[in-house]
Amino acid sequence: MTSSRGALAPASPPPAIDRSLADRLAAIVGDKRVLFRPSELLTYASDALPSYHKQPGLAVFPGTRDEVVAVVRELARSNVPFVPRGAGTGLSGGALADGAVLVGLNRLTRVIAVDPENLTATVEPGVVNAALSRAVAPHGLHYAPDPSSQAACTIGGNVAENAGGPHCLKYGVTTNHILAITALLPNGEIVSLGSASGETDGYDMVGCFVGSEGCFGIALDITVRLTRNPEAVRTILADFLSLDAAARAVTSIVATGIIPAALEMIDQATIRAVEASIYAAGYPTDAAAALLIEVDGADAGLERDVATIESICNSSGARTVRVARDEAERARLWQGRKKAFGAMGRISSHLVVQDAVVPRTKLPEVLDKVRRIGEDLRLRVANVFHAGDGNLHPNIAYDANDPDESARVQTAMHAIMRACVDAGGTITGEHGIGIDKLQYMDLIFSPDSLAAMCSLRDVFDPDRRSNPGKVVPMHSCREWHGARSARQDAAKGPPVA
Repeated sequence: MTSSRGALAPASPPPAIDRSLADRLAAIVGDKRVLFRPSELLTYASDALPSYHKQPGLAVFPGTRDEVVAVVRELARSNVPFVPRGAGTGLSGGALADGAVLVGLNRLTRVIAVDPENLTATVEPGVVNAALSRAVAPHGLHYAPDPSSQAACTIGGNVAENAGGPHCLKYGVTTNHILAITALLPNGEIVSLGSASGETDGYDMVGCFVGSEGCFGIALDITVRLTRNPEAVRTILADFLSLDAAARAVTSIVATGIIPAALEMIDQATIRAVEASIYAAGYPTDAAAALLIEVDGADAGLERDVATIESICNSSGARTVRVARDEAERARLWQGRKKAFGAMGRISSHLVVQDAVVPRTKLPEVLDKVRRIGEDLRLRVANVFHAGDGNLHPNIAYDANDPDESARVQTAMHAIMRACVDAGGTITGEHGIGIDKLQYMDLIFSPDSLAAMCSLRDVFDPDRRSNPGKVVPMHSCREWHGARSARQDAAKGPPVA
């Protein structure tokens, strides 16, 4: 980590956020880019997870790198905590500011440079994921991590959460595609992490920053690795009359040594929601589950992989197996998968998208437990997830304004998370910890491990002003005592809307 400026360290307890701070920030970004009134801040009181609402003290939206630096240095001088936020598509409450200053980065949308020879691009944090792939498409390249929200989520947010996506089974998640970051630390210092070549001396500081959920500072620019478009792609849809058969097919496919670019599972509840929506993809609505499988690479040999996968699906009990005939059919099949969460919006007013990982061989067992949890609590659980990674996404459509149903949803989420941990899994695959998973951290980390996380954070943010109250729930951490949301959530138990 190399530094270009000395620290501006605060020395006293955080003061209350008042109008004078808004005026000082407005002097940097302009009056229209600072929101102070409660009615203006309501939009930023939630992310894509409907279970939490935390209103920021104010919100500021810098439009240039220099403005971001000036804003953060003013917050450092004022000793005020802040929360970086991109598109607000997060699913763990990680970008909610509970009385702190929300620093919106969605105006920083420049693709600064593209280097097709070295397969890299440098972008500002507010660049939308899918927009980056469109920008480099003329060079026959794309950015591989592809969250289902890629039409809206930003690269900066992807870095904060170490986001995944359907094609991360073969290509790896965000951390595998980030080469360098220019980071603004909470004290106003600018540091360079990593290098455009991907080679660095010493510790892997990029690896530390990616997935730090905004607790280590703000990425001013990000150099990403680009991937050449494959020579050929084949997309397969296989449908099954039991969830268990589909889950066993997943294990058998991976056991052959073939690594599909994507291996997704969609259960019946999700299929029916998709097919009843504008995103209808032609999935069979009477199937218990479908697998969407994609293989890519050199054209030579790809048909052999397709034949092997077809054979495995058939021997595992698939009812039908078909290969997309052309790009239009392939796009339609993927639209159904990637818009599944949106399609579920027709079922009820709110949707919880949970995120956990289990060993692939445990998928049949855990999916059965998830089904029984839903039945016992009278909830509609739908599953659409990255089966090849064992990355589950049990989803529950419900009415957050119904206290009884909301309480049952939270009970179900606890039970599902417990089942995943008991199966040897972990509590998140790609959505981060945020506020939502704080309550589960003790299930998988010892007090010593949590203390080590606090020590690492001290390297970047010893005053704990960047995204306070997130990720580490350890009572000995100062942020626990300083974060109103953490204290309140601990006092009242599982969160409700």
